[in-house]
Amino acid sequence: MAMNPALETQAFTILAVLAAGLMVLVTVGVLYLTVAEWRDRRRRDNERTPAPSSRRRK
Repeated sequence: MAMNPALETQAFTILAVLAAGLMVLVTVGVLYLTVAEWRDRRRRDNERTPAPSSRRRK
């Protein structure tokens, strides 16, 4: 049984929009996790090596 051409076009449009939305969602998720890991790595490195004192000895 063949679909109506207009209905077929609408179905493909819905699937294309859904696929694009999922790609955007996955991309945003990957970017978020990358930034979170970068921040955590910087924080861990800062905890391991204490910052030099801003006071000068006389």
